[in-house]
Amino acid sequence: MLALATVGFAVNFWAWALLSPLGPRFKDGLDLSSFEQSLLVAVPVVVGSLGRIPVGALTDRFGGRVMFPIVSAVTIVPVLYLGLAGHDSLAALLVGGFFLGIGGTAFAVGVPLVNAWFPPERRGLAIGVFGAGMGGTAISALTTVKLVDANSMATPFLITAAVLAVYAVAAALLLRDAPGRTVPTEPLARRLGATLKLGITWQASALYAVAFGGYVAFSVYLPTYLKTGYGLTQADAANRMAGFVLLAVAMRPIGGWLSDRIGPVRVLAGSLAVVVAGAVVQSFTPALAPVGTIAFLSMAAALGAGSGATFALVALLTPANQVGSVTGVVGAAGGLGGFLPPLVMGTLYGQYGTYAAGLALLAIVAAAALAFTLTGVRTAVEGGERPSSTGRQGEQRTAATTA
Repeated sequence: MLALATVGFAVNFWAWALLSPLGPRFKDGLDLSSFEQSLLVAVPVVVGSLGRIPVGALTDRFGGRVMFPIVSAVTIVPVLYLGLAGHDSLAALLVGGFFLGIGGTAFAVGVPLVNAWFPPERRGLAIGVFGAGMGGTAISALTTVKLVDANSMATPFLITAAVLAVYAVAAALLLRDAPGRTVPTEPLARRLGATLKLGITWQASALYAVAFGGYVAFSVYLPTYLKTGYGLTQADAANRMAGFVLLAVAMRPIGGWLSDRIGPVRVLAGSLAVVVAGAVVQSFTPALAPVGTIAFLSMAAALGAGSGATFALVALLTPANQVGSVTGVVGAAGGLGGFLPPLVMGTLYGQYGTYAAGLALLAIVAAAALAFTLTGVRTAVEGGERPSSTGRQGEQRTAATTA
């Protein structure tokens, strides 16, 4: 089930990231401004992020067995639209990108599905492994431009649509929810309201907005940054972005595994400290070899590990019947954290002709998240914070700990 969920996450993220590698091509072909190009790659991110809130709550209710095939099948529609008709104008691309965001909601389906299959002491690693499915963005980065150059604009979209269709059928036939899965009975609105009252929802949202948001921002904007800031070709920039993504993906399960052993607070603190240092160094726009490359790869590793640690924290402090809802909100925060930076970077570059201010802002935000981790989050974990649904949930946690 973990393997099936991870593959589904990767396939849907592959679709979700199809526009990013083509951003520079659309900029040149449609004569887009820096802001318009940033908006183009950011729209799927924000829709996929906000969509995680209802999709996570629906997964709590109906299970991943139902939701994974549905999300995968629905994502086929905007993929085909963009490949066959929706790439000739900015308006058409924005419409297609809006619905392409559905693919990004797959994350909120997979986390509660995987979480229910594993005992508490193994959930950090398990969810980290599932989170490695975000490497689907690397598939897009490595193949999209090459397929367009070798064939046509429609080719990568048609291939992705076919893979989504195969996965939707396989998931419908093979995917199963964990035995004894807790199914909430309250209405959707009431469950979302209860989710927003949990301390872990807001703590994890703040941290994920920085960790995963930073990853998403770089994965969608790095090709533009490298092409504009360092004069790389589109293909070279896309390949380097793929390297960034692959390292972050590899570090996500490691972040979860380390969290199972030394605690998510320590992993988050170390990761955020590395992000601060890397962003400060890169704000001076050093030579790409070796300093710039080291700075970016260090941030990639830290953002991946921090993302894994954040959901180890969610698994530690969230009641079983609310994991989907909390995941939806936290995932939305992470995606929104990735939506704003490309817009800010594009705007600042258009205004000042440099990305230094944007990277300095990243350093400041990461430093604030580090301080929050070492204070509020550490207090919650050390105090054994448990959401106030009381009684049975506390007993369940005690039983799990004793076992």
